[in-house]
Amino acid sequence: MSHHSGPELEATARALVAAGKGILAADESSGTIKKRFDSIQTESTEDNRRSYREMLFTTPGCEEFISGVILFDETIRQKGSDGIPLPQVLEKKGIIPGIKVDKGVQKLPFSDDEKITEGLDGLRARLVEYRSLGARFAKWRAVIEVTDSKPSDACLQTNADALARYAALCVDEGLVPIVEPEILMDGTHTIERSFAATERTLHFVFGSLFEQRVPLEQILLKPNMVLSGYSCPQQASVQQVAEQTIRCFRRVVPAAVPGIVFLSGGQSDEAATAHLDAMNRIGGLPWEISFSYGRALQAPALKAWGGRPDRLEAGQRAFYHRAKLNGAARHGRYDPAMEKAA
Repeated sequence: MSHHSGPELEATARALVAAGKGILAADESSGTIKKRFDSIQTESTEDNRRSYREMLFTTPGCEEFISGVILFDETIRQKGSDGIPLPQVLEKKGIIPGIKVDKGVQKLPFSDDEKITEGLDGLRARLVEYRSLGARFAKWRAVIEVTDSKPSDACLQTNADALARYAALCVDEGLVPIVEPEILMDGTHTIERSFAATERTLHFVFGSLFEQRVPLEQILLKPNMVLSGYSCPQQASVQQVAEQTIRCFRRVVPAAVPGIVFLSGGQSDEAATAHLDAMNRIGGLPWEISFSYGRALQAPALKAWGGRPDRLEAGQRAFYHRAKLNGAARHGRYDPAMEKAA
């Protein structure tokens, strides 16, 4: 048995999906954060990255809507401008620090350019260190593409097994694992194809979690929504996305899972919030329906800040507003008219 207590992990998982709250994904890899900074003509230096993330984390009142933050390896080791380590800055606000632990994707051998996530070697030792640095949950992302011939069973099985191994190690070392199988929505596929691929993927993932004895009460699922491919001529409505996503998840996500924290995956800020809201209006579901957004929570703040120290407060106002709207969507109380209130 694990040498950490199950009740403690279950309590952490539930706290991460507390009413009206969700997770900020601020775990962009060095390459991704550089792209974000390039978009605002700002150099991606260690100091600028710290300033930007500290701006988000110290936003007054954001803890009303943000339950946890997923950090990158560099960030969990950084100190704020007052010399306090950033995980402690979050903890003081009642926000739970988390950590991305996968090492990114590589080509899956003998596949049609499908991907497998690396990072299992030495993972246990890294989890022990991250826990000592203040992390209380972790994240691992598998990347699944949809085409006429993908995803293959081999890709789904290999990624599901890796996700389950990661999750088992996390629970064993006292961290709540966020299990993230992301089906990319790039492509021309219909919402029906998206539904089928998502259902198949989750079927494999929960099969592997079961085989590896991962206690589902102590994990969170971070999936894609069931959407039309971004290049599909026939785009599903907000209501269709909500209904198809919930219909799919009822089939393959056990009720023991405390919460589903959706990724935004390239949706606009408004679309990600509207979809979350529509799902929460459905009601009567066994799990909390929440968010773990990166770009969809950060984009307005990044733009308002623009890399300028004198614009920190503007960046924080933009972040607070976006977080508040997603908090409203958690209750099914979001209205697009709220967008104007910024």
